[in-house]
Formats: sequence, structure tokens, C-alpha cells
Amino acid sequence: MEDKVLLGHGSGGTMMKRIIDEVFFEAYAGDELRRGDDAAVLPGLAEGERLAFSTDSFVVSPHFFPGGDIGRLAICGTVNDIATSGARPLYLSCGFILEEGYPIEDLRRICASMAEAAREAGVALVTGDTKVVNRGHGDGVFINTSGVGVIPAGVDLGGAKCQPGDAVLVSGTLGDHGITIMSCRESLSFTADVKSDAAPLNHLIADVLAAAPDVRCFRDPTRGGLASTLNELADQSQVDFLVDEESIPVRDAVRGACDMLGYDPLQVANEGKMVCVVPAAQAEAALAAMHGSSYGADAAIIGEIAEARADRGPKVYIRNAFGGRRILDMLVGEQLPRIC
Repeated sequence: MEDKVLLGHGSGGTMMKRIIDEVFFEAYAGDELRRGDDAAVLPGLAEGERLAFSTDSFVVSPHFFPGGDIGRLAICGTVNDIATSGARPLYLSCGFILEEGYPIEDLRRICASMAEAAREAGVALVTGDTKVVNRGHGDGVFINTSGVGVIPAGVDLGGAKCQPGDAVLVSGTLGDHGITIMSCRESLSFTADVKSDAAPLNHLIADVLAAAPDVRCFRDPTRGGLASTLNELADQSQVDFLVDEESIPVRDAVRGACDMLGYDPLQVANEGKMVCVVPAAQAEAALAAMHGSSYGADAAIIGEIAEARADRGPKVYIRNAFGGRRILDMLVGEQLPRIC
């Protein structure tokens, strides 16, 4: 373990896993936190009722970018984390840390974007907090959102429930958000427009659950991208993931930008995509439900799950068009800081 906090500890990759396991979990983790899912599942007030609870903080730079802004991210990120449990998101809190001198007009613009995203998701912002720090100590604005939702009876999802033979789906093209942020930050221009995919996916998830009621889990591949997400699920369920390179949807502009910058698009962050693991018999139904959503037009079945060998533990493999395969590792270090 490093002796100081580094940018890589927020990457969503191996360094982030290390600080979670060796610092946070070691200090205070209970059974629910150790599950490692995007939302905690808690007992409700009524008999049989269950609540989903999640929290997230947003420090993205720049604050405004094609396809969204820090405010839209703050709503969509927490809504999506709650929805991965199968819950219906209901209520969100919002905490602002503002830097002295931040333009009020920019703050109004962020708040209007948050209100619009909340209306689209069907959630209400019901409580909040505001702090102001000295000029030069806050980079304009940081936002924390927390939220709760209700999990319907019979829904029991989690990253530890994946089984050999299951199918793996993604709800759309990968890498859009990360490349958008990089292009804005570095003033890069590409031959085709690229914009963030930031979106609330709770309605898409509800549609998939209605069409494929035995879904094992959902997970949004944010920091660390698809690669880190699949490795997390493989570790939780102790299974192998096998995905087909040709089946994974990536826009040509994003792939070209990654080639130019030396990035792997499967390790680039997303803010409006969902990984879904479902029994193979329900994969086509789940895919059709995704295609029926405005945020799932490019959804695809990308692979399947197999038993992990006992002598080497769970792995994620990617297969190419020629039948070869390689290990798809978690992101190591920090590819692009302050992505959300």
C-alpha cells in the first residue's frame, strides 16, 4: 500500500480497490459494505420492504462539456447506482462545496441541469447542504448526491450472483464520456462529434427487469470502464467472463481517439451505460428491452460467463475475430483523473 494518496486511488482500477480494501474496509466495513455493489440493500419500515441507498461525489473538470455538466452527472450517477439494485429511485440529497468567487450564473446553470435530469428520472431532490471554501481551495464546485429507492418484492440482484452460462450485455457504446472530457480538457478535435453519454438509466433497467425477470445483476461501468467492471463482477462471483471484441460497441471516433491517445476504450469511463448479466435463455428479451429505450439503441450481447479454474482464480478474457484471446485486466494507475 502506498504511503500517500495518489490520483490513481480514484481511478476505479487496482489502486482504488487497494485503498478500499486496505483502508476503508479494514476500518469499518460490515457485511453490506463488503458486498461491493453500487447500492446498499437495507430493510425498510414495513415487513418485507427493502430500500436501496447510495452516495456519490462529483469533481469532474471541466464543469460543462458536450452532452452534460457536473450537475447532470450528479443526478444520473446516484440514480443509476440505486437502480442497479433493481430499486425504483425516489429521493436524493445534494451537497455543494463551493469555492469563493464561483460565478452565480454557472451555479444556476448547474442547478437547472440537475432539475431537468431529476424530472427525467422521476426523482425528487428533498434535502441538501452548502459549504463555501476559501478562494483557491475548491476548484469552483464539488457536488455530493445521495439517494434512496424501494426494491420491489422478488427482486434480488448483486454482483455475486453471476453463474456459468449466463450472457453479458452492455446497453450501448463505450468510452463516450471519457473521450469527451479528454477532448474538452486538452482542446482536441476529432473528425466526428463525441459527447458524454450521461443519462439516468432507471427506466431502462425497469424495462429489462420486466422482460427478463431473472437478471443476475446490473453494474454501471464508470471509472475504469468495462474492463474494471467485469473484473469486479468476476471477483464477486468467482467466475470467468469471456467477451468478444467484435461484439463490443465502440464509436469509430472514440476508437480513433483512443488509438491516438494510447487508451484502451474498454478502460475508459462511461456515465450512461449499463452492464447486465442475465441467464442465456433471457438474453434476447433483455436485449430487445434495451433496444426499446432511447438510451439502449446500440445495446449488444458481448459475451458469456464460464467456470473459473480453481488453480488460478477468476479472469476476464477478450476474444478477437481470429479466435485468439487475451486477459482483460483492470485499469492500473490513473488514466484520466477527475472524470466524474
